[in-house]
Amino acid sequence: MQTTQLIDRSERLKQRFLATRQRSESLTKPLAVEDFSVQPIVDVSPPKWHLAHATWFFEQFILLPFVSSYQVFNEHYNYLFNSYYNNVGKRVLRPNRGLMTRPTVDEVFEYRTYVTEKLAELLDSQPNDEILKLVEIGVNHEEQHQELLCYDIKYILGHQPLFPAFEQDCHPTSLKQSNNFITIPEGIYTIGHSGKDFCFDNEQGQHKVFLHEFEIASQLVSNGEYMEFIADGGYKNFNLWHSDGWDYIQANNIQAPLYWHLVEDQWHCYDLKGLHPVDPDKPVMNISFYEAFAFAEWKGMRLPTEFEWEVASEHFEWGQLWEWTASAYLPYPNFKKQAGALGEYNGKFMVNQHVLRGASSATPPAHSRKTYRNFFHPQLRWMFSGIRLAK
Repeated sequence: MQTTQLIDRSERLKQRFLATRQRSESLTKPLAVEDFSVQPIVDVSPPKWHLAHATWFFEQFILLPFVSSYQVFNEHYNYLFNSYYNNVGKRVLRPNRGLMTRPTVDEVFEYRTYVTEKLAELLDSQPNDEILKLVEIGVNHEEQHQELLCYDIKYILGHQPLFPAFEQDCHPTSLKQSNNFITIPEGIYTIGHSGKDFCFDNEQGQHKVFLHEFEIASQLVSNGEYMEFIADGGYKNFNLWHSDGWDYIQANNIQAPLYWHLVEDQWHCYDLKGLHPVDPDKPVMNISFYEAFAFAEWKGMRLPTEFEWEVASEHFEWGQLWEWTASAYLPYPNFKKQAGALGEYNGKFMVNQHVLRGASSATPPAHSRKTYRNFFHPQLRWMFSGIRLAK
């Protein structure tokens, strides 16, 4: 019975693996070959690098350790496509990923085909629980990079002089319902992932928290509301900002959300359909934590903590944008970091970052859950981030 269950589980995982691999390639299909190697800023990785790195993950952590006859596709790829795993060895520095015109795009796709076929063969050979667990991590890892691909493609194209349109769109839709505030009563609540479904290690360490009564908005902040903030001098009033945030927007001359442009006294924004007037009914996006905090201050409200968000999430719709919280990215009680390279996945980033909750319109299907803890530095805004207010 156990063997039959293992075979069935392996087959289901293989189909998900193959679908995930195909989806990554479909996301990049509309790109021109010139788009694949561009890295405008350090936070944006070239699309070619994403495709190769997700492939390297399966090769490095599964095929090499578990397939004795496996031959690496190219001996240099471990150095070229390792991201931040110090346990695995040296790597190209992140700011230099865009300097790699070689390997070519065609060679990267050949690499993907090679590893995909070898991994599928492994899953057909009745692998053990450890292999299946690692493949599931690898699939979720590639799904994370699919979302990053959407962010990075938008940044690459959104900083072209002609603001080209892209055949695929992954942007949120209009906020059609009226906004109201939901009251969550005071109490002790359970936080963190439970059950046997997949989660990342930073969601574990289930624990109790005490929350005072609070109210949370049923909707995200809209573009229209944010335009009112700009018009009222929100970016010019230092009283609304953290000191670090004020210094950052001054040093970088930030006066509006990323991708917003004032054209003949009208705000326009770029999405993957091109440059067009800002839709006041859509949620404001590409917002830094600094901007989210300042807007909340302007409204006389605040951002929810990640614990408030998780408890309240069943009372509102979420998933259009990742939502900034007031919580620093820290380990839960009893958090355990895995030994070796995979222990570097989340734990070593638990400093100087803020938690975002929910998901976005670029999040792959079945990759979201209310306990998911995303995290970014407070000044970043190229990801699909938005604002939900609390009081």
